[in-house]
Amino acid sequence: MPSRQHSPMSHSARLRRAEALNARYEGSQPWEIIERVVREEFPADAAVISSFGEESVVLLHMVASVDPTTPVVFLDTGYQFEETLAYRDRLIETLGLIQVISAEPDAEQLAAEDPGGLLHRRDANFCCHLRKTLPMLRAVRGYGALLTGRKRFQSTTRAALPLFEVQDSWIKVNPLALMSRQEIEAYAELHRLPRHPLVRQGYRSIGCRPCTVPVKPGDDDRAGRWPGLEKTECGIHFGAPGQPVRRASPQRQDGR
Repeated sequence: MPSRQHSPMSHSARLRRAEALNARYEGSQPWEIIERVVREEFPADAAVISSFGEESVVLLHMVASVDPTTPVVFLDTGYQFEETLAYRDRLIETLGLIQVISAEPDAEQLAAEDPGGLLHRRDANFCCHLRKTLPMLRAVRGYGALLTGRKRFQSTTRAALPLFEVQDSWIKVNPLALMSRQEIEAYAELHRLPRHPLVRQGYRSIGCRPCTVPVKPGDDDRAGRWPGLEKTECGIHFGAPGQPVRRASPQRQDGR
């Protein structure tokens, strides 16, 4: 995708604008925030980041209702569930999404760093860096605002998620942040939106096949991601693009 250009803004200016936006839209409905962001606050300068996961349909339905030409960036790591790819295609058709962009890892980088496709077993962070963070950064370069479907109820690490925040060169917009699980489910039922087929199998947060398992009752939605690892985010919602991810030291065969 060709690089886009938008008006440069200093980090301090972005922080001030995010603070002003949080004050301006406090108490607003999610669809109102989306409409104002897409049409007034960041016209032709906003994109949606979507995993096309278990709850993505609510944000995508709201965005499509406002402007179906809004760019939607989908991260295709090469390890997506087949059900996720089929669900993506179904939502594109059902919602009438016009511009869904597939962000994919660089083939040469994968050949050099992960020739056997088993990097996720040795170093999950570096695998996410190659397959998620770097492709996403390339895909969203040039946009000023990025809309996400993150919500506070999903995990303890997202419990204080604001409507607007600053991450590096972007203002991240989280219009669904304050919605409860019940409100998400009620919205999907009201509009008869198709659900991700893996939800019926106990998946509450769906990422790559090798690193995702069903969630146990009572656990956070994201407890099924990277089970056994102290890892909570994958790279779709990158934190500090300027800081390279270092590979872990290779382990000996005896584990020492």
